[in-house]
Amino acid sequence: MLEARGITAWFGDHQVLDRVSLTMPAGQITSLIGPSGCGKSTFLRILNRMHELVPSASLAGEVLLDGDDIYEPQKRLTDARKAIGMVFQKPNPFPAMSIYDNVIAGLKLTGIRADRARKDYLVETSLQKAGLWKEVRDRLRAPGGGLSGGQQQRLCIARSLAVQPRVLLMDEPCSALDPTSTRVIEETMLELASEVTIVIVTHNMQQAQRVSSQCAFFLAGAGKPGGIVEHGPTDAMFGDPQDDRTADYVNGRFG
Repeated sequence: MLEARGITAWFGDHQVLDRVSLTMPAGQITSLIGPSGCGKSTFLRILNRMHELVPSASLAGEVLLDGDDIYEPQKRLTDARKAIGMVFQKPNPFPAMSIYDNVIAGLKLTGIRADRARKDYLVETSLQKAGLWKEVRDRLRAPGGGLSGGQQQRLCIARSLAVQPRVLLMDEPCSALDPTSTRVIEETMLELASEVTIVIVTHNMQQAQRVSSQCAFFLAGAGKPGGIVEHGPTDAMFGDPQDDRTADYVNGRFG
C-alpha cells in the first residue's frame, strides 16, 4: 500500500499542493484526474522522490510504502526508485540501445547484480507482462528506438518492471498514443494490477473509468495551490459524486 499524508509542495515561493492525503491500495489502480495545473503530476513525482530533483522544489508531509516513509533521512534514493517505478507521458527508451538492453537498463541504475541467465529471464518475463514479448522476441538486439510509439511505451513499462517494483506510477502514459495502442496499454495495466500497485494521471475520463477502481479529483483555485476535492471508488466518483465541482468536471462542463 502507498499512502501520502499531508503532502504540501512548493517550487521556490510558489505553493503548488496543499495538505494532500491519499491512500493508494495494493492490487488496485488509482487514477488522478483534474484540469491542467492542479498539481497531479507534481504529486505523482513526489511519490517516488522525483520532485526533489528540481533545484527550487521543496515539500512537507510523508509518503509511506507499506508503512515506511520513503523520505526518512536513512532511506536511499535508489531504494525508492527501485520500489516505485515511473512511466512518463512520452515514451523514453534509450533509442540506440537494443530492446534487450533497454529492459535491463534499470538493473545497473539501481545496483542490482544479475548473471546472464537472470537477465534473460527478466527480459522475457518483463516483456511478457508489458504485452510486448510476442512482437519483439525475434529481434531483441534491434534498437529500441525502432519500435512504434505504442511499443516504445510498453518497452518503458517492461524496463520499469524488470527491477520488480511494488508500485508503478504512470503520468498520462497514453496521451501520445493512437487508440489501438492505448487499448493495449490499458489491458496491460489491468493485468499488472494484481501484482503491482498502479497510480495513473489521466485527462481521459473514459480511461479513468475503464481502468481504475478508485479515483481522486484534484483542483486548484485561482492563485491557490492544488488539493483533492473528492476521492473514492471510481464508479461512485462518476456515477454519484458528492461535490458539485466533481460532477461538473467528470461531465465535461469545465477542464
